[in-house]
Amino acid sequence: MSIFTSAISFLVAIGILVAVHEFGHFIAARMLGVRVLRFSVGFGRPVWLRRAGADRTEYCLSAIPFGGYVKLLDERDCPVTLAEQPRAFNRQPVASRIVILAAGPALNFIFAVVAYWAMFMIGVPGLRPVVGEITPDSIAARAGLEAGDEILQVGGEPTATWEGAVVAMLDGLLDGGRISLRVRHESGGERLINLDAAGRSAELTEPGRLFPGLGFSAWAPTLPPVIGETLPGGTAERAGLRAGDRILSADGQAIGSWPEWVEYVRARPGRSILAEVRRDGATLELHLEVAEAETAEGAVGRIGASPQVPPGLYDGMRSVERYGPVAAAGAALARTWEMSSLTLRMILRMLTGDVSVKNISGPINIAQYAGYSASIGLSPFLGFLAVVSLSLGILNLLPVPMLDGGQIAYQLVEFAKGSPLSERSQVIGQQLGIFLLLVLMSFAFYNDISRLLG
Repeated sequence: MSIFTSAISFLVAIGILVAVHEFGHFIAARMLGVRVLRFSVGFGRPVWLRRAGADRTEYCLSAIPFGGYVKLLDERDCPVTLAEQPRAFNRQPVASRIVILAAGPALNFIFAVVAYWAMFMIGVPGLRPVVGEITPDSIAARAGLEAGDEILQVGGEPTATWEGAVVAMLDGLLDGGRISLRVRHESGGERLINLDAAGRSAELTEPGRLFPGLGFSAWAPTLPPVIGETLPGGTAERAGLRAGDRILSADGQAIGSWPEWVEYVRARPGRSILAEVRRDGATLELHLEVAEAETAEGAVGRIGASPQVPPGLYDGMRSVERYGPVAAAGAALARTWEMSSLTLRMILRMLTGDVSVKNISGPINIAQYAGYSASIGLSPFLGFLAVVSLSLGILNLLPVPMLDGGQIAYQLVEFAKGSPLSERSQVIGQQLGIFLLLVLMSFAFYNDISRLLG
């Protein structure tokens, strides 16, 4: 996946979601008689602008693509003639202002339902939730989970793919840390498994820590040590390794599988390996100078090669979740509720320290996910758009000044006290909102850079 693919996918995703959000504000304002001065996707100087309609509303694409806005007629921002005062936002009843402010996030939720509906109609590809290796003396081992078990239900909810199983396990983790699984062994017998991870939610909600913390992995095939592809300019290519070469031994030690080969290489950064390989029936000896790469665990060895995957290896493990139009609508509503609830609970638990703040992602990580999902198909990209749209809707409803939720809170205070907040109070609120957003973005960029560095 190239940087170009990630960048284009990210810009497309942000453009769609911002346009949806701002269109919610726009259509609500128009329906309630408020004049819309500008509808902009992006911030800063417009690179494309068109005026249309009786109100000569400006529709534009702006230079900075990370956001957008709808500018309404408002006496606090610009002079308003006596004739147009009834169409000014600040002259509307409190209820109308709240509807306009809430319409943006509301359309994000509606968009997520539509995206999930289309995704379930197309079909959601995935792997069956079959358990791989079990770590000795782990939570999973003590609960009796075994390699080869297929997870049928989590918390009583059916799970067809690993994606659904992981979401359900995270939900159980946040709900006291006890995860109930119904599993079926390879022999055909079903049983209940209870994973007790109470008190470990902060640790296990760190990205990539759920399975290692619980003590099991997803099923993965045992690949033979056969080279599938070499990285141009990498150690493997320079040493003369080719696609189809089978690794027989390394420094005289027999290599029986691809994971064995990977572990052998990783443990020898900066060293030389004498590899014995079979090619077209002949046995060759090749010297590899192992490159050194820095990761969070320290220096590891790499040679720039990937395994050969035999055709049909995953066929028996693939699962596709697909529904007709009516059933897909029900599944879309259920998934929207499930993901909204999980997202909100994780945000609230971050504030209490029960969920790791490493889950906060910035534009770099989102761009990577956008590019990855777009590269593997329309259905995964729709799922990505739905998740980000829900996150955008939920974040905008938080009672933080500068966000829709903060502005709604201002309107509710005005309704309660019978008059608007003082300008000083609003300025303090705006400053607080800017500070909180800067803190949030700092966490997001820190996490992004940490992931890039390993």
